[in-house]
Amino acid sequence: MEVLIQVLNGVQLGLLMFLLAAGLTLTFGIMDLVNLAHGSLYMMGAYIAWTFISWSDSFVLGALLALPATFIVGVIVEVVIARRLYARDHLDQVLATFGLILFFNDLVRAIWGPAGKSIAVPPFLDHTIEILPGALYPAYRLAIIVVGTGVALLLAWLVARTRLGMLIRAGASNRRMIAALGVNIELLFSLVFGLGAVFAGLAGLMAAPISSVKIGMGDDILILAFVIIVTGGIGSIKGAFVAAMGVGQLDIVGRVYLADWLKAVMDPAAASAAAPAISQVLIYIVMAAVLVWRPTGLFGQRQ
Repeated sequence: MEVLIQVLNGVQLGLLMFLLAAGLTLTFGIMDLVNLAHGSLYMMGAYIAWTFISWSDSFVLGALLALPATFIVGVIVEVVIARRLYARDHLDQVLATFGLILFFNDLVRAIWGPAGKSIAVPPFLDHTIEILPGALYPAYRLAIIVVGTGVALLLAWLVARTRLGMLIRAGASNRRMIAALGVNIELLFSLVFGLGAVFAGLAGLMAAPISSVKIGMGDDILILAFVIIVTGGIGSIKGAFVAAMGVGQLDIVGRVYLADWLKAVMDPAAASAAAPAISQVLIYIVMAAVLVWRPTGLFGQRQ
C-alpha cells in the first residue's frame, strides 16, 4: 500500500509540473521565446488566489477569480514586454525575462509584504479517502490529481480538435506562414501567452496549500519545467505530459526510497541529506540520455 501512496504522490507532483510546463512549451514552441519569468506567473497565481480566498472566504471562489486575473497578468506581460522580444536572440530574451523575475519578486514584496502567506486546505477536502482497503490518501492531493488530469484532457482536446488548437499547431510549425495566410498572429500570441499564464497560476494556487506562498516560489520549479519540455520535446503537449509523469515518479522514488537504500551503506543523517540531491541528479541524467538518443526530445519534431 505504501508503494501505491508514493506512486500517487508522484502522479500529483507530475501533474503540477505538467501544468507549469504546458504553458512554457507552448510559449517556447510557438513564439520561440525563452521565458524565464514563467515561474513568476506560477507565483502570481498563488498570491492572487490568496488575496481572493481571503476576501471571499472561499477556496473555490477565490481560485475561480484568480484564474482570469492571472490570464490578464499574462496578456499584459506579453503585450508590454514579450512582444518586443520575439525578433531578438535568445540571450536578449533570457536577460529581459530574468529582469522580469526581479520585477515580479519586488512587486510581490511591495503589495503583499516580504513574509510568506499560507492557504489552508479547503474544509471539504481536509480529510483522507480510503482508495483501497487499508490505503488512506489525502482528499486534497486526490483532488489535485483529478483537476490536473481534467485540465490535461481539456488541453489535449483544445490542441487537437479546435480551430485555436489548429492555429497553435500551425504556429509551432511555421508561424510566418500562418501570418501570411491572414491569421492575427499578435492576437494568437497574446491568447497563448495568457493561456500559459493560467496553467502556471493554476499550478501555483493548487500547490499553495501543501507547500507555501512565498517570494521566488516559482524560480526553482522553473528549472524542472525546462527539463520537462526539453525531455518531452519543445512544443509537444504529449511530450510535456509524459516527461512530467516521469519526473514526478523519479523525484518521489529518489526522495522516499533512496534514503532508505543509502542508509544501508552510510550514516542515516548523511543518507537523508544526500537522497534529495541524488534524485535531482537522476532527473538530469535521464534528460541527457534522452537527448543523446533523440536530440529533439521524446516527441519533438525531427528537423
